Amino acid sequence: MDERENVLARARSGASNPGRVGFESALAALQEAAEAAIFESGIERGEVFAMCAGLSGGGSTQAAEKMHRGMAAAFPNTKIKICTDLEIALAAMGDGPAVVLIAGTGSAAVGRDVKGLMRREGGLGRQLGDEGSATHIGKKAVLAAKLHREQTGEESPLGKQLLRQLGVANWVLQDRYPFLGSATKRPEPTGDEREPDIYPRLFPVVANAAEAGDEIARGILREAAGDLASLVDRLLGQLDLRQVPFRLAKTGGMIGRCAFFDLELDRRLGEVAPNAEIGLLPMSPAHAAALMALELVRSAG
Repeated sequence: MDERENVLARARSGASNPGRVGFESALAALQEAAEAAIFESGIERGEVFAMCAGLSGGGSTQAAEKMHRGMAAAFPNTKIKICTDLEIALAAMGDGPAVVLIAGTGSAAVGRDVKGLMRREGGLGRQLGDEGSATHIGKKAVLAAKLHREQTGEESPLGKQLLRQLGVANWVLQDRYPFLGSATKRPEPTGDEREPDIYPRLFPVVANAAEAGDEIARGILREAAGDLASLVDRLLGQLDLRQVPFRLAKTGGMIGRCAFFDLELDRRLGEVAPNAEIGLLPMSPAHAAALMALELVRSAG
C-alpha cells in the first residue's frame, strides 16, 4: 500500500502462528509474504517504511516481542507492529461499535463497544475451547462416525466419507493417527498429536454431507452454529451491546463453504444479536493491517 492507501500488490505464504508452526517457520512465512508483495509492487525493499503483522498466536507479550525482533532483523529500516489476527479483523470494520466472529481452524469473537473499548471471547486453542470451529467439528464428526460403527457394526455414510478423506480403510488408526483412539476410550495424549492438521481437514467432508442432506452432519453443524452464537452472545454481554445497533461480521475458513451452515449460523446470530447488521468483513484483514502500518508512518510525522 502506498501513502495514498492504494493497494500495490497482494501476496500469500504459509502458516504464521508461532504456537503451531514454531517461531522460525512463522517468521519465514511472514518474510516470504512480505518479500513477494514487495517484488510484485515493483518497489525496493528499502522503500518499505512500515509493516504490520496480525498473527494468530501473537497475543502473548513474549510471542509478540520475539516475532517483532525477528521481523525487525529482516527489515532493519522498517517500523514493525505485531498484533493479533483478531485486532486486524476488528480494524477492518472501521469506526463505531462492531463485532467480528472468526470461524476457522479455531474460533473467537472480538468486539468494540460504543466507547471504543475492545473485548474478546474464545481463541483459547483446541485444549481449552474453540467450540464451533473446524477443529471442533472434525472431532465431533469422527466421534459420531465411530460411535455409529461401534453401536451398529456398520459405517455411516458420513463415516465412509471421513475414512476416505483420512486415507484409511477403518477406524483402527493407532499406527497412522494414534490420538484418534476409540470412540468410547481415548488414549492419553502423547505430546506429538497432529490434531490441528487432521481435524480441520474434515470440515469440508461434513459440510458436503450436510449439503447432501446427511442428518448426522447437519446436527453437528447446527451445534457448531449454536456454539459460535453463544460466543458472540457472551461478548455482547461484556460490551453492553445487546440493545445497541452495531455491525457484526463473519470471517474465517468456514464461512461461505456450506450454504446450510451459513444459513444456520445467520439464524442463530440473529437470535442472540437482533440489533446487529450481519455480513462479511468490508475489507480483508491484510488490507486492514496495511492501513495500521500506514498509521505508524503518519503518526511519526
